[in-house]
Amino acid sequence: MKARLLIALIVVLLLSLAVIDRAPAAKAAPLDLSGEIQGAPYRIRVPEVWNGTLLVFAHGYRDKADHPGEIDNRNADVAPSAALETPLLAQGYALAGTAYKDNGWAIEEAIQDVKNLAVFFRENVAQPQRTIIVAASLGTFVGYKSMEQFNGIYDGALCLCSAGAGATKLWDSGVPLYLAYDVVFGIPPSWGTVGEVRNDIDFDTEVLAKLAPELSSIANFPKFEFLRLVAKNPGRGITPPPPPAFFPGWAVTDFFFITEARAELQRRAGGPVVQNVDQTYGLLPAEKAYLAGIGLPTPVVDAWLAQMNARPKIEAKQSARNYVRNNTDYNGKIRNPILSVHTIIDPLLVVANESEYAELNAAAGKQDLLFQTFTTGVGHCNLTGPQILTSIGAIDAWVRTDVRPTAASFPVPLGFNPTFVPPPF
Repeated sequence: MKARLLIALIVVLLLSLAVIDRAPAAKAAPLDLSGEIQGAPYRIRVPEVWNGTLLVFAHGYRDKADHPGEIDNRNADVAPSAALETPLLAQGYALAGTAYKDNGWAIEEAIQDVKNLAVFFRENVAQPQRTIIVAASLGTFVGYKSMEQFNGIYDGALCLCSAGAGATKLWDSGVPLYLAYDVVFGIPPSWGTVGEVRNDIDFDTEVLAKLAPELSSIANFPKFEFLRLVAKNPGRGITPPPPPAFFPGWAVTDFFFITEARAELQRRAGGPVVQNVDQTYGLLPAEKAYLAGIGLPTPVVDAWLAQMNARPKIEAKQSARNYVRNNTDYNGKIRNPILSVHTIIDPLLVVANESEYAELNAAAGKQDLLFQTFTTGVGHCNLTGPQILTSIGAIDAWVRTDVRPTAASFPVPLGFNPTFVPPPF
């Protein structure tokens, strides 16, 4: 009898120790740690009173310093903006972020770097009750892939202005813009071809030097509107007239990615990665009428479209395309909640990315693990602090309670649009 009582007491003691080990208390809080994990700079911040949730931030695209005068940004940001660090800490969240091992299209490395940081936190700081990835822009490749691969590490993800279509479709979606530009303005031979830009092309000294004077001429505005509509930017049916402050910024941003950024990816992948073998190009009657109304006659538009469709179809080098596909295309087989937030008018990662990702998750039977909401902001990732804080609170509550958010979780006065439905990708 005494032996049984002693065993029972030991079991109770061990269980209590296990509970203590799970308690949301860092070894010594508040903490502000920084260092490097396998070549990736990191930073960790823990508030004095921790609510048990660790937010691991996956940052967006950073230009690789591969031309004279450029300097790599190697800051390990712990939140979507520095201004959000104080309010998040005040709400009790622990924050962690990594600069990744490299800049540029380092997504394969970034997935591992973010995972390494989450594991490092567990082993060297404390055991979180919940670990949530907060990912923005290119970082959403890390968020979506990690939610498919690392169920035991991440309990949820918040993906801001996400690349939901996957990288092969996204890079292919840049082909019509570049092809239309070649038809209308002409690409210098030194830039390479529509299907394969020169591997060391410099956006600032080469592309922008030609593009900027073209954008500054008011006479060219209708031509760039043709380019924008052919490329379905920011999404078919959302415009045609661009919103205020959309032009010419959308063109500058997009042309950087379809030239210099694609060149950097080609070097990693070992060859050209884009193709358009199944594509034909056209415009809606309403889009043609809009262009005619701003001075671009329909016969000219039809002639340009005919030239685009007459060009030889572009095929990627399959080993290079496989490199992109393996790291940045998704299967939708997630096991924990994902909340995505997207501006409706996004010139870089168009909001149609969300419809593509929703279709993928529904096909995998995971639609109940995805909630998508949209904001009225104009610009890529142009989300306000209150919108991001609201979204972090929503994904944290979802993970804590297993209760899916509703439209009421995202107030209209904060700039959320609960009725918006994104167009097809």
